[in-house]
Amino acid sequence: MATYILLDSTASTNTHVATHAPQLPDGAVVYTHCQTAGRGQKGNHWESEPGKNLTFSVLIKHPPVPAIKQFAISEAAALAVAETLCRQAGEGFAIKWPNDIYYHDSKICGLLIEHSLAGSAIEHTIIGAGVNINQEQFVSDAPNPISLKNITGQEHDLVRLLHQMCERMEDLCAALAQDEALRQLHSRYLAALYRNDGCLHPFALPDGTQFLAAIVDVAPDGMLTLRHSDGTQHSYAFKEVKHVIKQNIL
Repeated sequence: MATYILLDSTASTNTHVATHAPQLPDGAVVYTHCQTAGRGQKGNHWESEPGKNLTFSVLIKHPPVPAIKQFAISEAAALAVAETLCRQAGEGFAIKWPNDIYYHDSKICGLLIEHSLAGSAIEHTIIGAGVNINQEQFVSDAPNPISLKNITGQEHDLVRLLHQMCERMEDLCAALAQDEALRQLHSRYLAALYRNDGCLHPFALPDGTQFLAAIVDVAPDGMLTLRHSDGTQHSYAFKEVKHVIKQNIL
């Protein structure tokens, strides 16, 4: 059973959890309606209008997977959010590798997952999430943002959605100790991947070079394998390749 801790305001829920991890219970969920310096992947700032969205972090102590398979936690977290959103608004949600949640070509959620390692084991994991729920307008230069209200035209109960997402995360993460559960989780993650339809789609390298490729697989360490248009396959770490969406490199 998760312990929910509401902060009136904080710079970053991930930073708060990291600072207080020894004192917090396993499964603690720290959330706030006013996050002033939310962090995304690659150090990006996460825009969130106060009182409109979900900004939270989940602490998992000693998750049941070794460090070499840590990406399974990212898969579980992304699937939990995507499945919860699907129950609210139907189809159209996908996981953009490694763990952003998209609605068609627009971003509705960013996840920042941070591990504290002790040798080959994971001492604790912090799953940070920013999910656009009731915000209607976005003023930052973040590419292609969208909210659940933009999709459904309705206001949504933030706390109820928070509990649904975290309960689903808890269920998926608890099963990671079982090899068969890991295989099933990975299959579901691949099936939910954005643009994983066997077709060629545009990607870009950090220097701006663009190419067409199809997704083949994602390794246990998170490496993405692509099949290029010439039939060759190459694997990429996060930041080594990006989707090209509507001619904007994300």
